[in-house]
Amino acid sequence: MLSDNNSCGSKLLLALPDDIFAVVTRSLKPKDVFNLSLCCRSLYVHASSDKVWLTQCELLGVIPHKDLIEWRKGVNSYKALCRFLVYVQPLIGIWVHQNPELGNVVYVMPGFISLVGCRIIPQELGPLGIDEGPILWSPVFEILGNVDGSSAFIFHGRERGNNYMYPGSIKGIDRNCNVLLLEVEPRQQKDGGKLVHSKSFAGNPNPVDKEFSRKICPSDRGLSMSQRIQGSKPSVPFSRLAFVDRKKLLEVVTSQIRVKVSQLGDGLCFPCLETEDFNELSERRVRLMQLYDNGLSADPTQSDLGEIRKLFDNSQLHRDAYRSQGSKKKSLVGYFRDSFKSIIGKSSLEHTKHSSSGGSNKHAQFQDFLRSGDTIGLTLHASTARLSSYRAWPNMHESRFALYKLAEQEPLTGQEHAGLWAGTFGWPPGKPSADKPGKALFFLLLSYVESQGERHLIGTKILEGTHYVLHPNGSAMFVVNINEPSDESFPWACDGDSDVLDLKEVFSGEGIANGYGFRYPGSKPGSLFVFEDGMLVFTWKESRAALTLQRVNLQDLLKKGERVPPLPPIANFAYLTKSYSNVYAGFSNALHPTSSPRTDRS
Repeated sequence: MLSDNNSCGSKLLLALPDDIFAVVTRSLKPKDVFNLSLCCRSLYVHASSDKVWLTQCELLGVIPHKDLIEWRKGVNSYKALCRFLVYVQPLIGIWVHQNPELGNVVYVMPGFISLVGCRIIPQELGPLGIDEGPILWSPVFEILGNVDGSSAFIFHGRERGNNYMYPGSIKGIDRNCNVLLLEVEPRQQKDGGKLVHSKSFAGNPNPVDKEFSRKICPSDRGLSMSQRIQGSKPSVPFSRLAFVDRKKLLEVVTSQIRVKVSQLGDGLCFPCLETEDFNELSERRVRLMQLYDNGLSADPTQSDLGEIRKLFDNSQLHRDAYRSQGSKKKSLVGYFRDSFKSIIGKSSLEHTKHSSSGGSNKHAQFQDFLRSGDTIGLTLHASTARLSSYRAWPNMHESRFALYKLAEQEPLTGQEHAGLWAGTFGWPPGKPSADKPGKALFFLLLSYVESQGERHLIGTKILEGTHYVLHPNGSAMFVVNINEPSDESFPWACDGDSDVLDLKEVFSGEGIANGYGFRYPGSKPGSLFVFEDGMLVFTWKESRAALTLQRVNLQDLLKKGERVPPLPPIANFAYLTKSYSNVYAGFSNALHPTSSPRTDRS
């Protein structure tokens, strides 16, 4: 409840001009500014001004000042814009998955009053080189900002030659999220069949104040907004369902809620570096909002859930029948195995009885999951998990429809080379030539680690543009000891333009090599050469192979890039099938055979 300004002692602050007050609040976080506005009525007006919240938006550093001015035109206030930016900021960065082994990189970046998840297509170096591109990418999802600062989730996919969007909701975004999950969530309905937590873009009350001041008790953490409103907890989380059930649910829900995207909806997702047409971006956003609102009414209703239950019941019958037939055709080995279990008192029948009576099953029942709500819908959940890693690459769950965030180190003093780099094999570096038209483009994430009192620089491969994968996704292409400088000479005297090379420093290390099969590569001695112009070159001592790298800004590359169609839904989020070839390039080339600057791969 707001008090009078006399009782809260705010006369000094109220006496400050708006510009000075905005400067004072620079040292405060957005939630602190909001709490300040609750002190009294006069401070509420003062702390709700656009000048104060423009400053807060600038401090977040998500987008530059000139873009903030354009984004403000599509929202009610800078306060609403700040609410949106604070909520979605943890998603910005590089997300990956182990499959396919060539690389599955999704970069989440600002769009226009939105965030856009862009998949980088494995590809060869274009004729204009790394800096000029164009780099190929496809849309995975978007998070749109409403006029009041609330958020809406849109998933992208392609079916039967048409591009579709799949409207959904955001289950939650943890501040330190490192796992991005695509799930199906049971929902409750209001009278008239309208979803409780599905917010329309039209006529939505301004909940900005509630967003900044919201406090959730520990017992409610992990619950969606609909579940908090209803005062109930989910009986069965989506993650507890068997993989087959989760996959089928996602397939059924996406088929129910899909909305065909018009040509305008397939347009620019973010400003291009050459032409920043904000009018076109604004028109596209309005159209997507309309499609989103129309798509929400297509969520499976209670009657649809009945059909889904029948579908899964039939699937279960088929599985049971298959198991029954399989049990009648036991092999000789199976016969002796079951006989042995009977002898030691642990037959399969006894084990089944014990599991059903004494403890909980490994997977939850599908029917129990459906009873949690009146309808179901698509959700995006950004959660925080305890993930182990090896050489900066997270160990991932094989059966979750998830993306995993890479921890990016800032290039600071003592770790100047940390960050994202791109390059190709071969010397001299640069653009493809007539005799070497197809150079595979590699993306590496460089990070520093401490091991046994020594400091190492690791170059982790996150994407490679070869015909067929050479090394596992997430492999360390090289590891060098920063505490071990080398006096080795660079094998070449000049670059491709006959310019003399200005070498800065050299470090000894090891580069990836063939080992015990594909999954366990070996290593061979090499050196990392650092040049004054910022270029890095790792050379293998024995073969004299060279991997040339330059630092890249992925956001700038995408703004100069070329959009290609996405994969079918589900696979467009997480491609869980083990693959060693470029599953994205084949799909894109079939639709745009002349759009790619690289040679075709079959």
